[in-house]
Amino acid sequence: MLLTRKSPDAGSGSPASSLVSSLSRGLSRAIPTMDRRSFLRRSGLGVGAGLAAGQLTLVRKAQASDASKAEAGPGKVEVRRTVCGHCSVGCAVDAVVHNGVWVRQEPVFDSPINLGAHCAKGAALREHGRGEYRLRYPMKLVNGKYERISWDTALDEISARMLELRKQSGPDSVFVVGSSKHNNEQAYLLRKWMSLWGSNNCDHQARICHSTTVAGVANTWGYGAMTNSYNDMQNSKAALYIGSNAAEAHPVSMLHMLHAKETGCKMIVVDPRFTRTAARADEHVRIRSGSDIPFLFGVLHHIFKNGWEDKQYINDRVYGMDKVREDVLANWTPDKVQEACGVDEATVFRVAKTMADNRPGTIVWCMGQTQHTIGNAMVRASCILQLALGNIGKSGGGANIFRGHDNVQGATDVGPNPDSLPGYYGLAEGSFKHFAKTWGVDFEWIKKQYAPGMMTKPGMTVSRWVDGVLEKNELIDQDSNLRGLFFWGHAPNSQTRGLEMKKAMDKLDLLVVVDPFPSATAAMAAMPGKPEDQNPNRAVYLLPATTQFETSGSCTASNRSIQWREQVIEPLWESRNDHMIMYQLAQKLGFDKELTKNYKLVAGKGGMMEPEPESILREINKSVWTIGYTGQSPERLKVHMRNMHVFDVKTLRAKGGTDKETGYSLDGDYFGLPWPCYGTPEMKHPGSPNLYDTSKHVMDGGGNFRANFGVEKDGVNLLAEDGSFSKGADLTTGYPEFDHVLLKKLGWWDELSEPEKAAAEGKNWKTDSSGGIIRVAMKNHGCHPFGNAKARAVVWNFPDAIPKHREPLYSTRPDLVAKYPTHDDKKAFWRLPTLFKTVQDKNKDIGKDFPLIMSSGRLVEYEGGGEETRSNPYLAELQQEMFVEINPATANDRGIRNGETVWVRTPTGARLTVKALVTERVDRETVWLPFHFSGRWQGVDLAPYYPQGAMPVIRGEAINTATTYGYDSVTMMQETKTTVCQVERASV
Repeated sequence: MLLTRKSPDAGSGSPASSLVSSLSRGLSRAIPTMDRRSFLRRSGLGVGAGLAAGQLTLVRKAQASDASKAEAGPGKVEVRRTVCGHCSVGCAVDAVVHNGVWVRQEPVFDSPINLGAHCAKGAALREHGRGEYRLRYPMKLVNGKYERISWDTALDEISARMLELRKQSGPDSVFVVGSSKHNNEQAYLLRKWMSLWGSNNCDHQARICHSTTVAGVANTWGYGAMTNSYNDMQNSKAALYIGSNAAEAHPVSMLHMLHAKETGCKMIVVDPRFTRTAARADEHVRIRSGSDIPFLFGVLHHIFKNGWEDKQYINDRVYGMDKVREDVLANWTPDKVQEACGVDEATVFRVAKTMADNRPGTIVWCMGQTQHTIGNAMVRASCILQLALGNIGKSGGGANIFRGHDNVQGATDVGPNPDSLPGYYGLAEGSFKHFAKTWGVDFEWIKKQYAPGMMTKPGMTVSRWVDGVLEKNELIDQDSNLRGLFFWGHAPNSQTRGLEMKKAMDKLDLLVVVDPFPSATAAMAAMPGKPEDQNPNRAVYLLPATTQFETSGSCTASNRSIQWREQVIEPLWESRNDHMIMYQLAQKLGFDKELTKNYKLVAGKGGMMEPEPESILREINKSVWTIGYTGQSPERLKVHMRNMHVFDVKTLRAKGGTDKETGYSLDGDYFGLPWPCYGTPEMKHPGSPNLYDTSKHVMDGGGNFRANFGVEKDGVNLLAEDGSFSKGADLTTGYPEFDHVLLKKLGWWDELSEPEKAAAEGKNWKTDSSGGIIRVAMKNHGCHPFGNAKARAVVWNFPDAIPKHREPLYSTRPDLVAKYPTHDDKKAFWRLPTLFKTVQDKNKDIGKDFPLIMSSGRLVEYEGGGEETRSNPYLAELQQEMFVEINPATANDRGIRNGETVWVRTPTGARLTVKALVTERVDRETVWLPFHFSGRWQGVDLAPYYPQGAMPVIRGEAINTATTYGYDSVTMMQETKTTVCQVERASV
């Protein structure tokens, strides 16, 4: 299907052209001529371009009296406030609903996050209200074709097959891939659901986007999350983007950076590719893909050599920087830096001096830094740079880690992680006992649900489920191979090794896709595979879930602010929301009462019962003390959504304001109560806008580094030095985390009420269900419940205590492979054998046949695996072809001209047919492809294998059909940013 832009006089019969006509009429008075593409582009820059709300018919400002509901013409018109479902910025949207139909949308100009702006994807959200290309009803694969079945049949057959697999092979034979599109309540419920099923074999998208960030950052200073906020970047004097193309991946975040540039902020972009973000920078530094550590340590070399580090800050608040300094000065001299990353000494020096002269400075990274076999070390190198400059815990500083999906932060915090219960509590029996008490479920009953010895063992990861199916059974650290798989809101084309994934899909006994869209999974499962891989007993089901606009619940933006979505419309077609599906499956599997014991059940679609999202959030509030998900009650979040106008754009803090509905005073709250928001909602902690900020009182959003790694290491103090403490704290030196013993030693125990004493006895601040320990420490004494310690520049529990550059498994530089080899193989790692050196040694000369570095990334028009956005006609029109960016010299050497069809080949044996985009955005050694496409398979269109009527508008080759083996040495992150390929002109 070829999409072309409609001319102004085109027929108006189609929905697309009707919308164009509507937009044209609405905008004609403000902008004489504007096509749809210009509108979408302009809508992300409307504020900066001076478009006032009053000028546009489409964004008429409602009067205060009819802000939530209005009568306009025949029928009922309502305005529902929601949050964009694409990236992690958290842009607020007002959806206009007429008689139950979503007819219009407006960006929320009062939102302190998006300031009334949209990107192209946000501007096209209303298409979710039509569902033209959605999965409409449950389906089953029968003889290679999808057939419609009833919900009752689907739930009966799926649950029966699950129970059969459990009986034959144990609960670990089923793997569930959750979703970063789930709201917090659904993500939490799914992890609870898996615990009651009796397996830790669950995961979600964070594994393959920012798991290395979470592990690396948490092990450096305490919490694995963005330290500051998009808004706080307006206070930065320097900004170093490394592996982040925010202009396309997080477009609205650029509003805040551009405001910072207006006040003198120096913007540096480090990327192998000249991106749209680089086009806005003061300096673009092109590095060789995968060489982040040589570059960052090259910058540190100049900082240490010139004495530009913050010596007092390091002395008071950082452990091990002396060892890092010694390593950097010895191993990363300018000549070695240039050899490894390709950047000359003068450029590296200039970056170092810019960062040193313009403090506070921030650093931003995304998947360009995380998706490597040494991703954990790369992110720690970024952390170390900021610690050396004294930029962590400072407004305008911080590590601003931009997450990908709208709720990938929340799903990581409270969702289906294989190595932890919600809130990063881990898998120790004490953690299960903590949640068993909260859930009102007997701990021993939960323990018996698990296979013997497996309850405290981390599960497999989503990046390796393929090997869970295909690996020899004797090499797997569980009884059975994987036999059943749920893709519960997950795109398979976002994972590497597509050829092997197809083989694994064919060998499964059960494959269930729960999604608003059938995703590439449906087509991959239906398309013919090799006869020897086919499991004749395999059953494949598609269950239509709702989008987040057809339910309510909370989502956590990248800056840790939590927003509440109102339900915009009723579920479309036969779709059901995810928490209803979880509940209905639990009923069939026999643990529905345990799942919903604390929840109010409410009538949902068709009068069927479902858990109330507010009830689930209240259970989160009562249990997730570790990261402060306890103060954000549904009531407080809803008040914030109604009163966005009272929050300051730079600080996110409310300046006065009283909610008209409840009388709640917003004064002093930070927007969205960014976690940690400690204690009970009644304690009214305001949230933490910038983590580890000692300039504020802990009850004012301040903090310090977490005491999570002991009090000393080899005789060296790990706690903060004397005089380093949060403003107003009664303890003016370092101290460990609070528990009942410390509270008694300090003489503060009697400040607890009698009920609090009963709950806190024998507990620490993370397991005290009353919140009393937190209240006394913070409110009465200004101390942080998690202690006051030093950040770790040396992380002794990681494979490389000091970050070390190691070449990718597939490298075009055998000389550097010899100097910087990868890790040794691991026999049992997340239940699976994992290869490092074996693969690298076997492919050390791979560059002879595959001389180009192949990398991937985002486009502004699409998001994630792309099935959702490529099914949106208004976005599909903007980018109609999968392509490869190739340098003019590289193209000319191969006889390739711009726009021609080419083959991209990789060592896996895969061949992708795509269009060539000849451009100097990439250098001669690098090619780049977007990762949002699917629906074509090595030159074959998969259109016949999608369910009827549920095929995306645009289809293209998935780069991950061709990507190679390689996983991070701590988190099992896949290596997608640095592999190798060859590009050839396709024959005419």
